[in-house]
Parts: sequence; C-alpha cells; structure tokens
Amino acid sequence: MPVTAWLRRLRGSKSGAVVGEEAAAPVVLADAAPVDLPPPAATEPALMPPQALDLETPPLRAVEPPFVSEETAASSPVPALGASMAYGWITDVGRVRDQDEDAVFVFVAEQCSSMTMPPFGLFILADGMGGHRAGEVASAVACQTVASQIMEHVYLPLLYGDGDVLKEGDGSVPSLTETLAEAVQFANQEVFASTPGSGTTLTCALVVGNHLVIGHVGDSRAYLRDGGGGVHLLTNDHSMVKQLVDIGQLTPEAAAVHPRRNILYRAVGQGGGLTVDVRALTLDGDAQLLLCTDGLWGSVPDAELWQIVTAAPSAQGACEQLVAAANAAGGTDNITAIVVELRHRVAPEPGER
Repeated sequence: MPVTAWLRRLRGSKSGAVVGEEAAAPVVLADAAPVDLPPPAATEPALMPPQALDLETPPLRAVEPPFVSEETAASSPVPALGASMAYGWITDVGRVRDQDEDAVFVFVAEQCSSMTMPPFGLFILADGMGGHRAGEVASAVACQTVASQIMEHVYLPLLYGDGDVLKEGDGSVPSLTETLAEAVQFANQEVFASTPGSGTTLTCALVVGNHLVIGHVGDSRAYLRDGGGGVHLLTNDHSMVKQLVDIGQLTPEAAAVHPRRNILYRAVGQGGGLTVDVRALTLDGDAQLLLCTDGLWGSVPDAELWQIVTAAPSAQGACEQLVAAANAAGGTDNITAIVVELRHRVAPEPGER
C-alpha cells in the first residue's frame, strides 16, 4: 500500500477528495476579524531570495575531524568519513495555552558502504491554527504528508542508489525544489480533505548532500547561519502585518505588537491553489539551521535567538535554552524549534566509494 494511502487509512479521512479551485479566504487566528487580503492566485512555487540580517555572530566553531592514526591513514586510500549533521528539537506548550498545536518531524540518515548515499536530512515543523477546528490535527497531517512524499520520491530512491533524484534543471526528473513544493501542495489538499476548517503553517528544510531546499507557507521561520557568522532569514512571513511592513505602512516595531499580527493570508489547508515559497541553496561549508514557530521568534528578538544558539554547547542544548527564553518572555504561544549543525564533508557520489 502506498505511504499516502496508508496515512489516509490511519486517519480515517476521505480519499480522492476534490479540492475546489476558488481562492481561499484569509486565515484568521483566534477571534480576530478577517482582513481583505486575498492570497496570490498562482500555484507555482515562488523562489524566494534569502534576507541577510544585520546581526554579528562569531564564526562557527570548528568541528574536530575524527581521529585516525598515522598507521591507519597510511594503509587506507579512502579518507575517513563521519557524521555530517547534528540536530536538536523541542516543542513546548508555553505558559498560556492549554494544549500544544505544533508538530515536528525530524529524520536524518547517513550511510557509508560500497553503495554510499549522500547525507540526508528532513526537518519539518507546523503550527496549527489557534481558534480553528483541530489545529493540532492539521499540523500533524501536514508534517506526515510531506514526510511521506519526500521519503517516497527522494529518500527511498537515494537509498537504492538512484542518483537521478539529484539532477536539477534537465527536465528528466522533478528537481528537489519541485518535489518539495509538490509535497507541500499535496499536504494542503490532505489537510483540507481530512480536517475542513482547520489550517496550519508549514516550514520544511530538506538536506541532501550539500543541497539545501526550503519549502514554506505561513509565518513560521527558517534561518541559516553561515560559516563566517552571517545570519540569513530564508522565509517570508505570510501575514497581514508583514505585507504592511513591506509596503511601508507599518514599521517592524509596530508590527511586533500589532493586534492582528497573527492573521495569515496564506496557510496549508485553506483549499484551492496554494503558492509555496521555495529556496534552494548549495552549502559550501559548515552552517547552522534554525526552524521555529512564531511562539519563539515573536517573543525573543533575532539577536537574542542567535546569542543563545552560538553560545549553547549543543544543538539540543540550544533548543532547550530557546524555549526557556520564550517562556521567560511570557510564553504566550506554543514554542517549537529545530536546530541543525551542518558539517561539510566530501562524500562519494551515490553508488560510488
């Protein structure tokens, strides 16, 4: 049974549901009044440039290579390989909400053998809509659906030595950006079919070798810190106040305390066509990823976020300290974070060693 069919059966949702093509209304969190900001009509992936943030952080700490004795190094023509990803994740209900409507999916796989595949990581978080029916179900369904699609169309082919999934732009196979965008669009249909009236944000990071692809809908965020210490925001908030900031009608400071800052004009589960923001990057050195919901970035300023991440002894320790900071600031929403340390390794191509 295909993975997606199994998910439908597990949830007891209707299969083969037809999603309407009309534009969806703005998604409204809690009891806020709707705002007339229709989503874009296009459903093609939107390639978004990263936004460099004016933050100063130290260069990434060096990662010591695995110890190899001189005798072993002299006798082996193949360089030693080690783990290329370290990660941590956390989700917390906060200090105000009664339940956690966020969802997290993390999967990391590395293989070293005569059929070596590139390092693979899939990191997903979703923030179910507060005030909407079954927000916690919507976030879970969205994560499960994207994960099942990426496993089926990217991870399993790589595991069995099919390097064609990494071909970009030749038209013979879907690119990683197309595959991730289609997975998010499919999640939109699944959420709409299984839990009508609900909705969720969805932010995904797919790492395959030195390829990084971000897929994004809503107002959760993905940041990248490069080896030189530069911090880049890889996502755009699909919120009313962010649009007002973009057109100069609101300052970022006013947006941070605006009473309608939680109103989204684009979310997974609205039905109709969905535009997915995607961003593809090639990693040429060590880097750090931070994915988080607005319960974190809305409570803790970017500068403080990265002070915590850079000072933490580990990725998991960073996640725990980030949640502590958000709760110390009031903990008014669910808080979820994923921190990934990406260590540059030169590994053989799929099927070669």
